[in-house]
Amino acid sequence: MKKSTKTGIIIFIVVILVTIFFSLSQFFFNDYEKSSANWESGIQQNFHGNGKYIAEIYIEGVIESENSSYNQKWLLSVIKKLKNDEKNSAIALFINSPGGGVYEADEIYLALQDYKKTGKPVYAYMGPIAASGGYYIACAANKIYANRNTLTGSIGVISGQSFDLTELLDNLGIKSETIHAGKNKNMGNYNEPLSEEQREILQEIADECYEQFTGIVASQRNIPLDEVKQLADGRVYTAKQALNLKLIDGIDTWDNVLSLFNEDYFIENPCHFKTFKYERKKSFFEMMLEGKTITGSSQYSALNSKLPSYICPVFN
Repeated sequence: MKKSTKTGIIIFIVVILVTIFFSLSQFFFNDYEKSSANWESGIQQNFHGNGKYIAEIYIEGVIESENSSYNQKWLLSVIKKLKNDEKNSAIALFINSPGGGVYEADEIYLALQDYKKTGKPVYAYMGPIAASGGYYIACAANKIYANRNTLTGSIGVISGQSFDLTELLDNLGIKSETIHAGKNKNMGNYNEPLSEEQREILQEIADECYEQFTGIVASQRNIPLDEVKQLADGRVYTAKQALNLKLIDGIDTWDNVLSLFNEDYFIENPCHFKTFKYERKKSFFEMMLEGKTITGSSQYSALNSKLPSYICPVFN
């Protein structure tokens, strides 16, 4: 082998190793701390009044612990700090989410309810989709608005998902066994079919979460519970349908709703606005997979988020 060829191979290997090192380092040490510490890096716009501001918070993507467009700890941190910020006068939520985990959605709902104890109002606005857990969070708002093309609703719960592969494994001559104590410990595993008792267990979980969801809709939207349960069959609704069902208060544009917020609460001393939007910096490896350079965009599109399968209860 020629010396120049060996040199080229060595350089190539070094480049690959350096790429792997930087991609792994950025993968394991992402910019969450930067994002959470940078909670007040909002953009002031529209108004220059008494120095107080309305926080525009963007809730985008699947509601879970963390993903490319959503971060639970960051969002909770922002709401808590806004609650204690004397310059903050209100929160305007922009929600574009298909839903997500019951635990996470309820945590945000409770944090917003706690924020409102200060007397500061919350408005919610729905983007392309604010369904299931997205609508659950919106119920914490004093008023809910939607774009005329919004899809919302999907009031329902999935408590679990099971794949019974026992017959397929038998046909392939594959034996799979899970050693466990407690007859329901292996519930939902692929190598054991669900029993009737296990179906009842999962159904009870779904029913309890469903009662919580419909109860919140009934109390926050001032709709009789029996009416809520009639409409809460898991389907999605258009903005016009949601308005007729009293699930929302109006149909308008995001900019108009922000202006309306000032008219409703701060007409004498209009507030300016600050934007709070979680942005997770992409790793070098992720940008390479997308065919981008290191200097490429670091934002993920919430519109590309899809609701994954969960073993824990989810609003879907």
